[in-house]
Amino acid sequence: MTANNRRTFIKQAAVLTGAFSATSLFNQAHAEEWRIAEKRIAHLTPAQAAMDEDFWATIQRSYTVNPDIIILNNGGVSPSPLVVQQAVERYNQLSNQGPSYYMWRILDQGREPLREKLALLAGALPDEIAVDRNATEALNTIIYGLPLKAGDEVIGTKQDYPHMMQAYKQRALREGVVYKQISFDFPIEDDEMIVKAYRDAITPKTKLIHVTHVINWVGQIMPVRKIADMAHARGIEVICDGAHSFGLLDYNIPDLGCDYFGTSLHKFLSAPIGSGMLWIKKEHISKVMPLLCDDNPQGPDIRKFENIGTRSFPIEQGIGEAVNFQLAIGSKRKEERIRYLKNYWAEKVQHIPKVKLHTSLKPEYSCAICGVSIDGMTPGEVDGALFNQYKIHTVGIVIENISCVRITPHVYTTLPDLDKLVRAITEIAAKAK
Repeated sequence: MTANNRRTFIKQAAVLTGAFSATSLFNQAHAEEWRIAEKRIAHLTPAQAAMDEDFWATIQRSYTVNPDIIILNNGGVSPSPLVVQQAVERYNQLSNQGPSYYMWRILDQGREPLREKLALLAGALPDEIAVDRNATEALNTIIYGLPLKAGDEVIGTKQDYPHMMQAYKQRALREGVVYKQISFDFPIEDDEMIVKAYRDAITPKTKLIHVTHVINWVGQIMPVRKIADMAHARGIEVICDGAHSFGLLDYNIPDLGCDYFGTSLHKFLSAPIGSGMLWIKKEHISKVMPLLCDDNPQGPDIRKFENIGTRSFPIEQGIGEAVNFQLAIGSKRKEERIRYLKNYWAEKVQHIPKVKLHTSLKPEYSCAICGVSIDGMTPGEVDGALFNQYKIHTVGIVIENISCVRITPHVYTTLPDLDKLVRAITEIAAKAK
């Protein structure tokens, strides 16, 4: 057995143990049913499995979403499956039997196993992973913690997430860091065009490039690795906003080539609301100061970024069950299913008069999120019509040069839900002036 095969075998064994360990709530709730469902499609490729409705019906039954509303704004916050909700509730009840005992002496022991489980999913070292509350906290920790000084340049885009842009602007205001923003007209189906835009903005003072892995407004997948390779060749570090890619796309964080990474876990991973993760390449940890206090702020321990005072131990236990849920589905299988759902509705509406898509349908450039607009209507009007007339919940987006409605299915979304969406868009467009 080669070294690579040994590593793969060990990782697969660890995955199976984690998802179906006797102590996990996931195992107690789903083990037998999911084993039967998985065995039936084991011979299928992930892309083929994406179209097997019987298998995905098993997954859909694990959620408790309101049947009277079709939720298609999973790019904001995704619901957790029932087993994750139960984990949070169980450990919250346990905590309240005696918080100072059960939280600090019992549940606190679960932090390191959780770190290892997240590292497994991320394809990273446990000592590079910190658990926090959301992508904003993770990325702001890095942005404020890096030793940038007056005159140092950071390159981002006008399509990045506002909380990150605001963090750089605060550093510019307070310390004289220079924050430069380039702009893109999405969709773009040319990686070199994107890389060139960042490359052309570089000057001898550029120290950092900020890249959003999946643009949350329209779902464009950015070529992070190519941007990182270009930047590193010029001595520039890269921070990646993975809020909308982690738990959706099948990748290992180190393979992106970035130096820093932050994500929310309550989006596509379906972890409890208010959970996130920070990853920093091991050799960079010492130079990043924590956002909150620590007794060794320039130390090499990733745990220095977790000192937020009293935290929610029940949420941490829920994250572990969300990882079990993810691993049992299979990351690549999940990616292909959600991409299939996005293409299912988008391909049906793209040729309807007055309807315009703002997202590529090619697999290398998008997965879950797709932007759509209707001529003669504002995003707010389309969003309102979808909900008021059809009880379909989406979100209108107006930012910079983007004006559309963002539609984002998840694994619990059914084809009849999307058929209703197609009918709704068709009828709304036909009435648009």
